[in-house]
Amino acid sequence: MAFPLLPMRPPTPSRDIGKLPMPIDDHKEDRQFVTALARGLQVLKCFTSGEEHLGNQEIAQRCRLPKSTVTRLTHTLTLLDFLHHDSVQNRYRLGMATLSLGGTTLLRLDAREISRPIMQELANQTGCLIALGMREGMSMLYLETARSDASVITIRLNLGSRIPLHTTAMGRAYLAGSRPAARRSVMERVKNLNPEGYADIERAITRAGEEYEATDCCTSYSEWRGEVGAIATPLRVGKGMPMMVLSASGDIRTMTPQFVEHTVRPLLLRSAWAIEQHFQPGN
Repeated sequence: MAFPLLPMRPPTPSRDIGKLPMPIDDHKEDRQFVTALARGLQVLKCFTSGEEHLGNQEIAQRCRLPKSTVTRLTHTLTLLDFLHHDSVQNRYRLGMATLSLGGTTLLRLDAREISRPIMQELANQTGCLIALGMREGMSMLYLETARSDASVITIRLNLGSRIPLHTTAMGRAYLAGSRPAARRSVMERVKNLNPEGYADIERAITRAGEEYEATDCCTSYSEWRGEVGAIATPLRVGKGMPMMVLSASGDIRTMTPQFVEHTVRPLLLRSAWAIEQHFQPGN
């Protein structure tokens, strides 16, 4: 069967791409309209076409903005974690903060519903405070917690609590389980924020990486809070979503290295595996 030929679309006249009309121009008379914010969002929209990495020049062409303006925007968005800068390729991809605006919100709801009974069972078995968390900025954010009546931990951490990255078991497990490029990006920010203490932090993270390679977990004993001992392991739920972390913490008097290694760690890993299975295709 022959199909009729459609008329060809006439070519677009050659014009300076930097001077093409933009949606932002439609609002320039609106005194409440924040042009800088609109341009930043426009930069983020450039990544919806499927490319994972873009350079400033490509972004400038797509946004029809001067490259100097785009360079400032991408720098700011990177500092705020909306973009991630690959220093080797000198290109950008969407960062964790951008992902958190969309699908991650649904993931949090799914993860909490799926994880809650497993976490409660683990809390009952160990007497620990069990927490599910993910990185948000330079902290780990608690998405869900579970504790047993036998828990003697005194720190009241609940949904929405934030804890540091480099001194906690949860934060160390996130860094140890992250891809090298993501880990380097975080460590660069840590160095900028705390240049005097960076050498000690780097040594602690290196030790955590070695511990993770040997045990699939990371620990912290009295390094964040003097009375707290904890162990954590990354959760890989797939679906292109950010990594989460499952942790168990308790009073340092009961969370001894021996108890953690022989009792808590096997149960923690089994619980993490059970949560991950719910996110596998077909479940």
